[in-house]
Amino acid sequence: MQALNLPPFDYKVTNSGGNILIWDVLRRKHVVLTPEEWVRQHVVHYLTGHLGYPLGLLSLERGHAYNQRRKRTDLCAYDAHGKPLLLVECKAPSVPITAAVAMQAATYNQTIGAPLLLLTNGLEHYCWRVDFEQRTNERLSEVPPYVVAG
Repeated sequence: MQALNLPPFDYKVTNSGGNILIWDVLRRKHVVLTPEEWVRQHVVHYLTGHLGYPLGLLSLERGHAYNQRRKRTDLCAYDAHGKPLLLVECKAPSVPITAAVAMQAATYNQTIGAPLLLLTNGLEHYCWRVDFEQRTNERLSEVPPYVVAG
């Protein structure tokens, strides 16, 4: 798989029925290793191994409703009280992070309400702090580490 602009991690892959599978620590099973999954697994390991996000507070591909349609978020991190903290939209490295991708993630986040939003294709990363009350967002230079609220 392609080298990404994220720290490497120890991963386990296997072959099954002609598919390459990677072990997913969140779902606790092997999943098909697509380019987008490669990015998602890197992000999970970056958040947990480098930024202190607890593995138990991450959720992959959770369904939610938007305009009476079922949608899936790539990854969501929660705080200790179960409130969404960080919404992550992962794309394959070949997919550029465009305004349309940002709009998709922002649209999902209207129903989820995470104060942090991360868009990544593994090569480029864009992170924002969203203030829903003030209806503003601030571009961040990096993803903030997990902080335990008191």
